[in-house]
Amino acid sequence: MTTDHTLRLQALRDALKLRGLDGFLVPMEDEYQSEYAPAHARRLRFLSGFTGSAGFIVVLTESRPDAPAAAFFTDSRYTLQASQQLASVDFALFDSAETSPSDWLKANTAKGMKIGFDPWLHTANGVERLGKALAQSGAELVPVDSNPIDAIWTDRPAPSTKPIRVHELAYAGKSSAEKRQSLAAELTRGQIDAAVITDPASVAWLLNVRGDDVPHTPLPLSFAILKASGAVAWFVDPRKITGDLDAQLGGDVTRCAPDAFPAALRELGAAHSRVRIDPSEAAHWIVAYLQDSGALLDRGDDPCVLPKACKNATELDGMRNAHRRDGAALTKFLCWLDANVSGGALTELVVEEKLAAFRAANDLYRGPSFGTIAGAGPNGAIVHYRATPESNRALESGSLLLLDSGGQYLDGTTDVTRTVALGEPSADMRDRFTRVLKGHIALASIRFPAGTTGAELDVLARQHLWAVGLDYGHGTGHGVGSYLGVHEGPQGISRRNAVALKPGMVLSNEPGFYKPGAYGIRIENLQTVVALPEVGASERAFLGFEPLTLAPIDRRCIDLALMTAPERAWLNAYHALVREALTPLMDDTTAAWLREATAGVS
Repeated sequence: MTTDHTLRLQALRDALKLRGLDGFLVPMEDEYQSEYAPAHARRLRFLSGFTGSAGFIVVLTESRPDAPAAAFFTDSRYTLQASQQLASVDFALFDSAETSPSDWLKANTAKGMKIGFDPWLHTANGVERLGKALAQSGAELVPVDSNPIDAIWTDRPAPSTKPIRVHELAYAGKSSAEKRQSLAAELTRGQIDAAVITDPASVAWLLNVRGDDVPHTPLPLSFAILKASGAVAWFVDPRKITGDLDAQLGGDVTRCAPDAFPAALRELGAAHSRVRIDPSEAAHWIVAYLQDSGALLDRGDDPCVLPKACKNATELDGMRNAHRRDGAALTKFLCWLDANVSGGALTELVVEEKLAAFRAANDLYRGPSFGTIAGAGPNGAIVHYRATPESNRALESGSLLLLDSGGQYLDGTTDVTRTVALGEPSADMRDRFTRVLKGHIALASIRFPAGTTGAELDVLARQHLWAVGLDYGHGTGHGVGSYLGVHEGPQGISRRNAVALKPGMVLSNEPGFYKPGAYGIRIENLQTVVALPEVGASERAFLGFEPLTLAPIDRRCIDLALMTAPERAWLNAYHALVREALTPLMDDTTAAWLREATAGVS
């Protein structure tokens, strides 16, 4: 059967042939490399129908006997979802951990082929990798002046013009001027004339502004150039500017139209300025244009990234307060769920709507921090599942509900996962849940020397699953912003993250287990890195984690025979913390439910 996406693929192929191209690359990202692309930039979704947040497509104009005409790549979080959403007649599906786009291009292109790409939608490092892969087959990577998908996307939405807001000092903790002068001093020490900042989250943090241009993340899409003097040129759509925003930013911030950005880059090049740019994050077009204009490139990290990740005292207090209110909302929901699940009328979408209503009643709440994952039974095994009217599953006795959700508050960002027993869990479910919990506790309670990376800690969360030949396919933890992105670098807890953890960083702790066709389990808390007091004769500074998330962990899913005495002590102490923090925010019925849910185990 011919689908809309089949027709779109054919229209794209026709457009490529007119340009003399043999193929085209379609990434998930927009020109800002956003995790959640705005509606007008969802080219991959338009072409394929895939709704996840990680994907990459290679389209060839002609199919060959030994190569599919279109290849779709995603990671293990989304392979099951992609297999359900993509028409197999249109796309060959690949797990990117097993076959990368570079690997596929090297094997499925031939000498003389020209593969087009939009230089605004790929990072400079990404283009370098893809170009090397194509060179091995004799093919060529060719930049296009305009994206051919835009020509066939006749009902493409317009970009957002929603107003930009000041992020008040009461929540930011540091003024924009302080941040700019501190970073400018770093540039001066490094003999760098300017930094081109291409991540809108960094710009929002630097200028203490927030917006509504992309789903779930309160930021305006914009670029900026920070000079060693502390002055900033901010390239943003003037239609988003309201009130006295310019006055609040001050005279050292010059607001410019987005189409003035190339000229500003050219000016840096003409002066042979030494310019900091992050080729792993910046669009290929920007890096290439700077270099071609004569700029001396200082390839390195965005200077905002590390100070943004290390939250100041005001931001950490805000995160604690936001998590307290968020935990109260989640606990009220869990109490409601226990009281209503036996009626048989609850579905995933009902659950999602009810939890959203509890959160919306909170002070300072501004919306979800990502699309809620409410996966009942086998849907919980789809790591980043999203319920739809077609997939909406009833909550059934004897199954598990995996509920991953979060909120954006003016004073912080939350992300929490709880796995809830619906009726009596099986012995298999209890065993897997307990192994996930043991890994969670091991990571939450570790002491580690300063300089330790997330890669060095990742195994702690997996060890009890590994012991019985099990694992999970996603990272154990990601960084989280302060009323910014729910996924924030550079820190993380995964096998490949080599960034040293520092006090003030906020990360998730979320080991899991997924049994396809049966159930999913994940236990996620946010935690912040803190300095620990000296113990014994230690000659090094040691760090640890302070829990931020406050919500009960379902004791009905635990096999206590697998828990050691220290693990039980940790669980009891955590539940005591939850009970003490949340009880003042509860009505009598929920307070009674919370006392039972957090009762000690022995």
